[in-house]
Amino acid sequence: MITLAIDIGGTKLAAALIDSRLQILARREIPTPASQTADALQHALRVLVTPLYSEAQHVAIASTGIIQDGVLTAINPSNLGGLCHFPLVEYLSALTGLPCVALNDAQAAALAEYQQVHATIRDMVFITVSTGVGGGVIQNGKLVIGSGGLSGHCGHTLADPNGPRCGCGRIGCVEAIASGRGIAAAAEGELAGLDARAIFAHAAQGQSQALALVDRSARTLARLIADLKALTDCQRVVVGGSIGLAEGYLAQVQQYLAQEPAVYQVELFSASHRSDAGLLGAALWAQGAMQ
Repeated sequence: MITLAIDIGGTKLAAALIDSRLQILARREIPTPASQTADALQHALRVLVTPLYSEAQHVAIASTGIIQDGVLTAINPSNLGGLCHFPLVEYLSALTGLPCVALNDAQAAALAEYQQVHATIRDMVFITVSTGVGGGVIQNGKLVIGSGGLSGHCGHTLADPNGPRCGCGRIGCVEAIASGRGIAAAAEGELAGLDARAIFAHAAQGQSQALALVDRSARTLARLIADLKALTDCQRVVVGGSIGLAEGYLAQVQQYLAQEPAVYQVELFSASHRSDAGLLGAALWAQGAMQ
């Protein structure tokens, strides 16, 4: 059975045809529309999936935000065009004529990454550090979704009570400091207006402010991981996303985590599926849901 998997993120939209062995047969990617309208997302999704869906038997969506009963609510609207209560499953089912399921993108990525270690690990956390910061929790071998779809949204836990306001409305969230948007928002002077990719490039050249911004992100993530260890007693934390997978970033996180008391330390690994984790996890989720 072929799954049309779709990954909706704050920066890009990706779609792939994935077979029952989790092999990607075809893949497409386009930028996430900048316009803060449901119409813009509908148009982008139509452009993305139209060349693919005739070859699929069902659709699986991994999306940033809270997914409940197939409806997307952007917990941080600045990360996904200001969308609120967008009927993802309804729209894509109507567009493709296929049965459809949906879950949060970090939850999907957690499921995909867990398949690599399920024989030896029972409790795992996945964290994505990219446009935003999200997560997925595996407890006793099962993905935790939560009654309202909020489980794993660790980017909206408190990092600094005196920190910047997050797009979700809280003050000092991890996401407001550690994410790509958070890094860029804190830049001043010659770095003001640059995105996180450019700031990382300046850090690689030794620019002091850029180094400090990346360091602040890594330190914040390490504290989050210590908190998650205390909360879930996870055996492993897997880190993905464009920031999380940036060269040298996880090593910095590890250095800060090593400064925590031993009880809060945990094994850290880079995401093995890289940018395809959400697609593969959505396909896995659909395979279970459609059986």
